[in-house]
Amino acid sequence: MAAVVRTAVFPAAGLGTRFLPATKAQPKEMLVLVDKPVIQYGVEEAVASGINNIVIVTGRGKNAIEDHFDRAVELESFLEQRGKKDQLEEIRKITQLINVAYVRQGEPLGLGHAVLVAKNLVNGEPFAVVLGDDVIDATPPALKQMTNVFARVDGPVIAVERVPPEDVSSYGIVAIDESVELGPGVFRIKSLVEKPRREEAPSNLAIIGRYILTPDIFPALEATKSDRTGEIQLTNGLRELQAKRPIYACEISGVRHDTGNKLGFLKALVYFALQRPDLAEPFRRYLETLDLKVPAPR
Repeated sequence: MAAVVRTAVFPAAGLGTRFLPATKAQPKEMLVLVDKPVIQYGVEEAVASGINNIVIVTGRGKNAIEDHFDRAVELESFLEQRGKKDQLEEIRKITQLINVAYVRQGEPLGLGHAVLVAKNLVNGEPFAVVLGDDVIDATPPALKQMTNVFARVDGPVIAVERVPPEDVSSYGIVAIDESVELGPGVFRIKSLVEKPRREEAPSNLAIIGRYILTPDIFPALEATKSDRTGEIQLTNGLRELQAKRPIYACEISGVRHDTGNKLGFLKALVYFALQRPDLAEPFRRYLETLDLKVPAPR
């Protein structure tokens, strides 16, 4: 029987250069979708999946993340005195649901290195890794879909999504072992290929920002050499681990938004605004009034 996944690691030490100048003085993880920072969507997904131990890997200039998940006693007191119960409940909710710990990644040396930094905080248990840029609207939550698969296969599980063939070169792509049948949307991985050319891609199943990992990923990452940029890549560590044990893919059922780029962020903003009962109808009416003709280039 597979162990229960109780901890989720959130790598959040990146510099967010795609969103400069907005991220010059604020973490990209704190950019707001409607009324919640991007990272909170991932934390709420973890909680809804039965995970309440959160480890956030931070770096210089990320204090706003720690402040966000800490109690704000003065603000709570102010809201309580003014009778703003709904807002008070909203800001208290997330801090009451999680146990959060922080660890610093001295410099951004790759996703694999960020996972290694969290080694001492996962207590030798299986754990999730959540890349906050990928905001996924799914029922059940994406992580819950994955922990259900983990309970069956008792091995590392990587989230995947089918992408158009023209987009495979932007992702890590998995080749699946066709000889192993595990049910709809669950595959045993034969190999992982980083950003292959379209004609060389073994499938269109792209790796997205969710992983369930086992503690033996740490020696695999420690044995992984840095790439030409000096970073330790998680995909390379998974290849190292795969030589010793099977790794599985879970095709996520849901809607994923890549908020790590400006267009994806804008799409997510509109999508989540239209999911809100208090905003959907007036926002839809506003959108219908817009002249959406694209202006000619200057």
